[in-house]
Amino acid sequence: MDPVAFRHSLKARALEEGFVAMGVCRPDAVPEVPERLRAFLEAGYHGQMGWLADRVTWREDPAALWPEARSIVMLAESYAPDSDPLPLLERRQEGVTSAYARGRDYHDIVKKRLKRVGRWLIDEAARQGETAQIKVFVDTAPVSEKALGQAAGLGWQGKHTNLLSRDWGNWCFLGAIFTTLELPADAPEVDHCGSCRLCQDICPTRAFPEPYRLDARRCISYLTIEHKGPVDEALRPLLGNRIYGCDDCLAVCPWNKFAQAASDLRYDGQATAPLGELAMLDDAGFRARFSGSPIKRIGRDRFVRNVLYAIGNSGKPRLADTARALLSDPDETVAEAARWAIARLDG
Repeated sequence: MDPVAFRHSLKARALEEGFVAMGVCRPDAVPEVPERLRAFLEAGYHGQMGWLADRVTWREDPAALWPEARSIVMLAESYAPDSDPLPLLERRQEGVTSAYARGRDYHDIVKKRLKRVGRWLIDEAARQGETAQIKVFVDTAPVSEKALGQAAGLGWQGKHTNLLSRDWGNWCFLGAIFTTLELPADAPEVDHCGSCRLCQDICPTRAFPEPYRLDARRCISYLTIEHKGPVDEALRPLLGNRIYGCDDCLAVCPWNKFAQAASDLRYDGQATAPLGELAMLDDAGFRARFSGSPIKRIGRDRFVRNVLYAIGNSGKPRLADTARALLSDPDETVAEAARWAIARLDG
């Protein structure tokens, strides 16, 4: 088997499947991860995300996750929205959902696409007399995808800590195929952020203590998705009308002028919805509305908590009646958020 020709054919297959980029690196290509990860954890920047500290050895060393792997194929899939999401933040009586969560759950879509590419890899290797094994990962295992993506030449981790590229901006999902095949590795990408700090300056909660470092405890995506219980009252006004995730630091990146629009229409969906309507969702209504969406995983109570914070920030006194209807909600965090919203709207 000619490894160079095989890799070329593999990339062609990946692009046919809808990925915007593919690169290859070795499992030991990210020696900087342990130091960065431990500094992040020791500072407590992970907040309630205890799973980041679990199996930390695997996160630090991809080779420990599957010792038989000889190459890691990294793939990027675009979910770029068709318009700038920042103006949506002016619609104060509507809740705004992060661009990646407006359609179908990317875990399912990307994993199926990865498996098809992986199946091709196995079959084509067998046709050429090689035996190949694979494992595929999409944000569901202790894999340092962004660091591996940079090592594989897909892009670099910007000052907002997300992977971005000169070719397709920073609206992307990452997937990994670990394989026992020895494939030619790509050169790692270098940093092209320069002196730009737009992503740092736009963050409403100042979640970046310094460039390339994120304090998740102040990040709106973390607060609206991962954080359980009441959000710090000092941070609530800064959430605005964001009810699931935040796109500010991504949306403002100048490299997005090269972003490739999402090729899969299943990522398209409703960007905003009336806060009064969302606040009245019971558990069954929430599950029905967000079936197949990544939003479903946070549950009705945390979602309605976010909606009530947005109601409190709306400046629309008529929404106080909606909040009052939730003062006796069985979930105390929801009831407390209702009290806070009413107090905000009553001045």
